Amino acid sequence: MRVVEATGVPVRWERVEAGALAVERHGTPLPAGVLESIARNRVALKGPLTTPIGTGFASANVALRKELDLYVSLRPVRSLPGVRTRHEGVDLVIVRENTEGLYSGREHSVAPGVVEGLRIITRRASERIARFAFEHARHEGRRKVTLVHKASIMKMSDGLFLECCHRVGREYPFVACEEILIDNAAMQLVLDPTRFDVLLMENLFGDLISDLCAGLVGGLGVVPGANLGDRCAVFEAVHGSAPDIAGRGMANPTALILSAALMLRHMGERAAAAAMTAAVERVLAEGRRVTPDLGGNATTTQMADAVIERLGAAVEAPAP
Repeated sequence: MRVVEATGVPVRWERVEAGALAVERHGTPLPAGVLESIARNRVALKGPLTTPIGTGFASANVALRKELDLYVSLRPVRSLPGVRTRHEGVDLVIVRENTEGLYSGREHSVAPGVVEGLRIITRRASERIARFAFEHARHEGRRKVTLVHKASIMKMSDGLFLECCHRVGREYPFVACEEILIDNAAMQLVLDPTRFDVLLMENLFGDLISDLCAGLVGGLGVVPGANLGDRCAVFEAVHGSAPDIAGRGMANPTALILSAALMLRHMGERAAAAAMTAAVERVLAEGRRVTPDLGGNATTTQMADAVIERLGAAVEAPAP
């Protein structure tokens, strides 16, 4: 929030609570006030929310996407200066369908010891996520969309997904379109991620591959994310909530700051977004005031202070 304010963009913040804290205080992980606030403001910056594994309440993240129809998960993955990794020059985008498939959590017990999960793929969801991917490629000057699937086995569901994507892709002859099996995609990404540009996939595949790609550029602590719909947009760091280090000043703020830059870009504040990103990159390149996971000994606040200092007066505040 302080880095955004330092750009001079006149943002007014409205804070609401979700996740485990909301369960303690309101009895639900996603109070109605959260949805109302996002629907009214149409843009939100969200911190990581804790979801119990195997038991407890359902994921507030999944519920948020469903309730607000945030059907696009957008994760830009780019090599950053000062962050040492096995690969250089990585610059790709994961476009993940966000509302259906196995990840939507539609499962039930059909008999003792037997649980059934539903992997639903629809023409409507497939076509609209495909259109977003090709429009994003066109708008951002990207040249290729890769369809990631397993239609060799799931011939009907992934077959429908591929059919819809190819149909939409034909409307964008200036954007190359290729397809690749999910297992081969994972291997090729590890071998040479620079061969990819925009990767388009269904929900569960996108969840797995987006984290794999984050690992290619330094991990979840340095990768931004966004969940987008036709009316609302929620921007978030893609890493977990890490309650074991909460309040200790150890958390790397890079991913959330870069997510906030994505938010400003979405709002049309492209100069401010570019200045924020450049400031983060300068701090990472210098490597002196970064958090322990990046090899430094700065606290979360100290790293944010460094970003603000590098940001300086690069962006002139627009008139309110």
